[in-house]
Amino acid sequence: MSNATASVTHTAALARLGYALSDATRAGVLLALREAPAYPSDLADALGVSRQVMSNQLACLRGCGLVETVPDGRRTWYRLADPHLAPALTELLQLVLFVEPECCAGESCSCA
Repeated sequence: MSNATASVTHTAALARLGYALSDATRAGVLLALREAPAYPSDLADALGVSRQVMSNQLACLRGCGLVETVPDGRRTWYRLADPHLAPALTELLQLVLFVEPECCAGESCSCA
């Protein structure tokens, strides 16, 4: 793969991750799945959203290639699609908290 192709691929991958993290529910799902696989109903309860909202967000994360499904009898649970994602999220979370923990916390956001 050439450097130009790698750059386009990397840019697209980071854009997908950024899009996934731009929604609080999707970010919460990724952080929850970083700890352990889970059923959609458990994720919905833990994040305080309806099952329909959770279904939509999980479909988005599947579409981005960040989570995958695992059949379990009549149910399906979700896990992160790549084992590199959990430590990357942990590192990213530590970086964000280190850089500016109050950034974009309210109406006076100057990050946008």
